[in-house]
Amino acid sequence: MSFSLDLRYHICLQPIELPVFNPVALELLQLLGDPDVDFDIIINTINKDQALSIQILRMANSPVYAGRAKSDTIKESVNRLGAKQITNLAMAASQAALHASENPVVSGVMQDLWLHSHACAIGCRSLAINTGHRELADQAYLAGLLHDIGKLYLLKAMERISTNAETSFELDRETLVDVFSDMHVEQGCRIMNHWDIPSVYYNIVADHHSEQLDPHDTLLAIVRLVNFNSMNYKLNLYPQFIQPQDVTPEISVLHANEVALAQLETDMTGSSA
Repeated sequence: MSFSLDLRYHICLQPIELPVFNPVALELLQLLGDPDVDFDIIINTINKDQALSIQILRMANSPVYAGRAKSDTIKESVNRLGAKQITNLAMAASQAALHASENPVVSGVMQDLWLHSHACAIGCRSLAINTGHRELADQAYLAGLLHDIGKLYLLKAMERISTNAETSFELDRETLVDVFSDMHVEQGCRIMNHWDIPSVYYNIVADHHSEQLDPHDTLLAIVRLVNFNSMNYKLNLYPQFIQPQDVTPEISVLHANEVALAQLETDMTGSSA
């Protein structure tokens, strides 16, 4: 750790309510904890935020999701795509908007972080499908999108600290990256706990850098392999703290062959196009 203990202290004092989730997208994510949630509740929740509703409808009608039929309403989109995929679209649309800052240093890092998180979401879905785990595809997308949520929180926290007249911290890329390496897992877990995020995603945040892989945790293996490969595809510009160093166990758990890995590279590198 090369940043000061004083900075760590001020980061830990920052409110947990810093904006890292859109309220409506967060409510949708929490609703997924109930496997029997009624579609009307999903639809009514989305319609609370008109701007988000429009963005979800636009994404649902994109070539990736539309298929042969397009939707004119959120209800049609939910009925066609299902609650999990609609929640994924809501979270992706809202997260893209949250990765923005008036501070040019923070803004640049936020854009890099969004590029990484979005690519990992797409990569995790791709890897789930192409390694015979299609039933995990929706979960994998969201797990990839949220695995580094602690970094977004830290960026918001440090931006707030830098504008506080009572502190004297100036932000630079090196400091931001050092803080990421040391604190993003613990702060990510703190965020997931506070907002009562389903445990499957908490576990991804907590364990995506763990030294050991649970051979029975297929979803975690997907996220770890995708996160590792993001370095090779130049989709992770801050690789100081990357584990595992060897993804042989992840490849073994997933039975990931050369075809699946080649498709992963194609899908992840195409995500920024």
